[in-house]
Amino acid sequence: MEFNNILTEKEENIAVITINRPSKLNALNRETIRELHEAFDVLDKDPGVRVIIVTGAGPKAFVAGADISEFSEFSVDEGALLAAKGQELLFDFVERLSTPVIAAVNGFALGGGLELAMACHFRVASDNARMGLPEVTLGVIPGYGGTQRLPQLVGKGRAMEMIMTGGMIGIEQAHLYGLVNHMVAQEELLPFCKKIASKIAANSPKAIATAIKAVNAGFSREGYREEVKAFGACFGTGDFKEGTTAFLEKRKPEFKGK
Repeated sequence: MEFNNILTEKEENIAVITINRPSKLNALNRETIRELHEAFDVLDKDPGVRVIIVTGAGPKAFVAGADISEFSEFSVDEGALLAAKGQELLFDFVERLSTPVIAAVNGFALGGGLELAMACHFRVASDNARMGLPEVTLGVIPGYGGTQRLPQLVGKGRAMEMIMTGGMIGIEQAHLYGLVNHMVAQEELLPFCKKIASKIAANSPKAIATAIKAVNAGFSREGYREEVKAFGACFGTGDFKEGTTAFLEKRKPEFKGK
């Protein structure tokens, strides 16, 4: 498989997808989301692939967020469509994949990057990882499942604090919260993930696929649909215009009252 923004490799029955936009801190643009969908789809259908690991290129970032410049001028309808299409193509798609997906989180996992990591079946992070959902600093909310998956993983109160402050947490706090299963030294990240993947690969693929489906069945989809509508509504506010303009101009936003 050849792509512009990602790399894929296979070693025995384990595949590794690397998001390869290091100059952009591996930010997710629409093309990268489409390529990731295609790569996950092809690997899921490959009977020789038992586990998929997804990571980011370079030492700085897993994925530092979405590409703000792509949607800063979007309307309410365009914003809602962006969230709905992204959830369908990538985030929900990964969560429902019958092949187990491990997120190997190196460096920053912010916004859409953390949402991608949370859509994976579980997460391992390096000691330099930093995680957060900073969307409210742009006048918008998480739109790729963040308002739903974060509370599922860390609890409602912790999720509310992370979403409302827009701040980052370090690896030890993420591990304490249950956001990541393991924390390891950066140089050990992929070897550690491959070690876990090898244990998974030795088990029944059909049983694992069934377990994934059964676990996912315990979570309602209504909240995700509500998130899409709320995310789109943010695009009609002055706060969104100010937040995205300030980000692109590299200054602090000045939000007005409610």
